[in-house]
Amino acid sequence: MRTLLSVVTGPPTILLTTALVVLLCFWLLVAAGFVSAGAFDADANLRAWGMGGVPVAVAVTVLTAVAWFLSVGGVLLLAVCAPPCATTGLLRMVLPVAALPVAWRLACLFVRPLHRLFPDEPGPPERGEARDHVDRAA
Repeated sequence: MRTLLSVVTGPPTILLTTALVVLLCFWLLVAAGFVSAGAFDADANLRAWGMGGVPVAVAVTVLTAVAWFLSVGGVLLLAVCAPPCATTGLLRMVLPVAALPVAWRLACLFVRPLHRLFPDEPGPPERGEARDHVDRAA
């Protein structure tokens, strides 16, 4: 237990732990009804990142949680299996950073099935649709 607490609160995993705590507070505010889960949807378009179709808060939460689990798991594995030396210390610092791209790919896979749970926002009308709508009104 002491090793887990050391890993979770140690550098650089503490950055992901802090982000996870902030997200937990956000979701508590959502559960209490003070904030909407789609509060950040106007701020970012996640389609280019492969996570479109769900609220930004959901995508960021999944990404952060996956990165945190990969980082903590990898550093715990290093702490248990590798002898303490300079190389292990360097790997301990690099592992959370290396976990981010892997977490992004996994988060894209995890978010993809959630598209069905969130209705798509209507996009701007196509050129032909706008003309048809005007022709029908006349």
